[in-house]
Amino acid sequence: MASIHKSVEVKVPIKTAYNQRTQFEQFPAFMEGVESVEQLDDKRLAWKAKIGGKTIEWTAEITEQLPDQRIAWRSTSGARNDGVVRFEKRQNDLTLVDLAIEYQPEGGAEKTGDALGVVGRRIAGDLNRFKSFIEKRGAETGAWRGEIGPEPEQSQSAAR
Repeated sequence: MASIHKSVEVKVPIKTAYNQRTQFEQFPAFMEGVESVEQLDDKRLAWKAKIGGKTIEWTAEITEQLPDQRIAWRSTSGARNDGVVRFEKRQNDLTLVDLAIEYQPEGGAEKTGDALGVVGRRIAGDLNRFKSFIEKRGAETGAWRGEIGPEPEQSQSAAR
């Protein structure tokens, strides 16, 4: 697994930044290569993206969502990835958006692109486009303020 960690400060209140990140179907507006994100229910998303000229699809499950704090996910099919986006209040309506992703590059082209830092640059670009998107709007396009908690782990004896 490869990992990327990037962050950006946005000039909006933490609530505004968080609320916009809950609007998954808006992600193609600021994420390079993302063609669509369909929210299937409160916890599941269907993604379609074009990466390196190749269309890939996957589903993801939100594993934790705490308003104004964090959103964590993991893929459940297709392209292997998981991560967390954290929100930290700074002074004067400034918010740090901190993104950590783990992913599995597949095939020669993806492994080469990963080695050359292509994924890191794309993620940094996506964060900067998110910054521009939300700062220009000054308000979120919508919000979901519900909570999703981590699933309790099964004990060793229960799993047998």
